[in-house]
Amino acid sequence: MTKTWRLALTLCALPGLVGAALLGESTSACAEYPDRPVHIIAPVGAGGGVDVMARLLAQALSERLHQSFIVENKPGAAGIIGTKYVIATPADGYTLLYAPSSIALSVVVHKKAPYNIDKDLTPIINVGISPYALVVNPSVPVHNLKELIAYAKAHPGKLNYSSPGVGSAAHLAGEMLKTEAGIQMVHVPNKGMGGAVLDLISGQAQVLFASVPALKTQGPDRVRPIAMAEKKRSALLPDLPTMSESGMPGFAVANWSGLLAPAGLDPKIVKKLHDEIVAVLATPEMKEKVKTLGYDLIESTPKEFSEDLDADIKRWGPVAESAGIVK
Repeated sequence: MTKTWRLALTLCALPGLVGAALLGESTSACAEYPDRPVHIIAPVGAGGGVDVMARLLAQALSERLHQSFIVENKPGAAGIIGTKYVIATPADGYTLLYAPSSIALSVVVHKKAPYNIDKDLTPIINVGISPYALVVNPSVPVHNLKELIAYAKAHPGKLNYSSPGVGSAAHLAGEMLKTEAGIQMVHVPNKGMGGAVLDLISGQAQVLFASVPALKTQGPDRVRPIAMAEKKRSALLPDLPTMSESGMPGFAVANWSGLLAPAGLDPKIVKKLHDEIVAVLATPEMKEKVKTLGYDLIESTPKEFSEDLDADIKRWGPVAESAGIVK
């Protein structure tokens, strides 16, 4: 090894690859990313779908890239705490964010947004959707969206709709349904999707935009699906028509989850992470795990993910404001 290369390898350990710049060498002289453990922050509690998906990807990336990808849970404030933690870290690819759609909803339900997604984060890939379905308690004598709207109009204010909490995707979806259908329903918030499903099963609520995986684990035979609240039919409930097919064009809500990084991440690292995850998701083993977890894959490009984030904010902002749930 020449003295020049020894010096380059030593200086490459300095921040900003100072050594390569001083020597006029390409940064390829330095170790290829990742050359040390990568931390993936999940801004949710352990054990849920987002957390499990993050850990599946972390394990697969560790095996493919021969470096540790470590998931850390930093829950709280609907994802704000973990998201702000990542935003404050260096944009070097060694601290990433695996987040659900609540990071976009947190922007629209606060008068003073906790962060600016466009300026503070680098989207890498929107991995998949945990689809939502509009469901009712079987005591409600309806079997499709048209019948539900007619029943609600005939019984104004008599239907309760549940949600995992104020400002959640299910809450905003309920408000959008009320507005677009011209009906009245009373919001009964819970502290999580599991509790919201139990509210529906017990009869405390009659209507819910429910996470399909939560339905499958807690009460698939004790509720009545009305419509899939997604752009297309879900592989999890292939016979259930979408809201668009049922008479509400464009109506869609789902809890997606994807990988982001602090703003300014090197595009080469963005591409590498994106391409590696796409390769991971293409394997039969991972496809089966994702299906079992209850996700429909998206596998968006960074540009498409950025557009999805902007669309969520533009769509849900007016809904939150008109419903009076902006904090």
